[in-house]
Amino acid sequence: MRDVHRATQKMDTMLLALLLFAASLIGVLLGTITGLVPGFHPNNVAVILLSFTPAILAEPRSICAALPYDTVLLLLAAIIIAASVAHTFLNFIPAAYFGAPEGETALALLPAHRLLLEGRAYEATMLSAMGSFGAIIFSFLFIIPFFLLFSVLHFYELIQSTMLYLLIGISTLLILTESFSERMAAYKALILSASVFLLSGIFGYVILDMPVHAPFLFSSTMLFPALTGLFGLSTISYSLLHTPEIPEQEIEKPVLEKAEVIKSILSGSISGSLVSFLPGITSAHATVMAMLARRNHEPEQVIVTLSGVNTANVVFCLETLFLISRARSGTTIALSRLLTIQRWEGAFPPSALLSLLVVVLVAAPCSFFITTYLGKQFALRFSQLPYRTLLVGIAFFLVALVLIFTGFLGILVLLVGTCIGLIPICCGVKRSTAMGVLLVPILVILWHM
Repeated sequence: MRDVHRATQKMDTMLLALLLFAASLIGVLLGTITGLVPGFHPNNVAVILLSFTPAILAEPRSICAALPYDTVLLLLAAIIIAASVAHTFLNFIPAAYFGAPEGETALALLPAHRLLLEGRAYEATMLSAMGSFGAIIFSFLFIIPFFLLFSVLHFYELIQSTMLYLLIGISTLLILTESFSERMAAYKALILSASVFLLSGIFGYVILDMPVHAPFLFSSTMLFPALTGLFGLSTISYSLLHTPEIPEQEIEKPVLEKAEVIKSILSGSISGSLVSFLPGITSAHATVMAMLARRNHEPEQVIVTLSGVNTANVVFCLETLFLISRARSGTTIALSRLLTIQRWEGAFPPSALLSLLVVVLVAAPCSFFITTYLGKQFALRFSQLPYRTLLVGIAFFLVALVLIFTGFLGILVLLVGTCIGLIPICCGVKRSTAMGVLLVPILVILWHM
């Protein structure tokens, strides 16, 4: 009887492993789609799956009817987490080629565009994929230290009381370190940099609770048109006035110092891990922290760093959900609604967390190869297109996306964001100071808490 019981358990384990593998591939496919379509996010996938979950469970003819209730929910969670991982790999491509950033890729857009103008768009894509995959490795190496940080040192409780001062320090450093320009005196650059930071911050605060009336099924937040205007459409508008010549893209792998790449991955991953448990702080804020921590601002290293932030944040948000029972992202909010979250308190992680970490291990290499393949195809064909016509087409495409996801009010936000985004471009200060659109609203909220 024991042998039969063990064989049955082994079969159940193998079946679950196969189902998780299949769910991972489905999630990667969905994450590829959301990554390549600007404005479409895994959160949208999560909302759709959550809305259809009752119908899936109630359908007697579906394959899910033959599976235990908890297993079906775990598979849906696996699809969501795999889509989120794949999205962090693939969303670099539209940011680099089409100028349509999300919060996570806004800063990466600028060095990626520079490499595009140098004929190194494929190299930029490879760098992004390397940064994301390196962050996966780091995340798994840091699982146990991350657990000890919470369970032994109680780091979460310690950091809560200093959040406001931490963000004020980050904002100050952002202005000071990004304000120096060769085109003007330092004090003028400092004034302009601070002005852009405050202006974008006021803009971010105004749109913070602005309602979204999307004319179609899917909707986004006003952050999408704001960031698209600040970092995307402003770049396109300036390029239309000063049309650069896009060279033929070289299909060569990046040649970088391993030590520098490791430093970039580490700084990005650590920043992504830190913000995974802080309330109101996203991976977009982590990009600012990573850039301040990383002294090497070469475009290659910036791309690796920021890509590492985005991917590490997904994995650490997953771990945070099981460590402190707090959902710090749209993905983990969906997971908390699907699963009964068992807090990780003992030596071994809960079974649900282990299963989802296996899903991450499947999704990461798949996403890496898909990103490098599609990046190569984009690079091979991009230089053959008429750049000015393409810019106009992309501009209309972005406006259409904003209209679809945020309605006519989103168009107004897009235009205001574009005007603000043109200020640092025309004045010669770093556009990363426009990340005040994210930092200032959080500072105001924390100030009143």
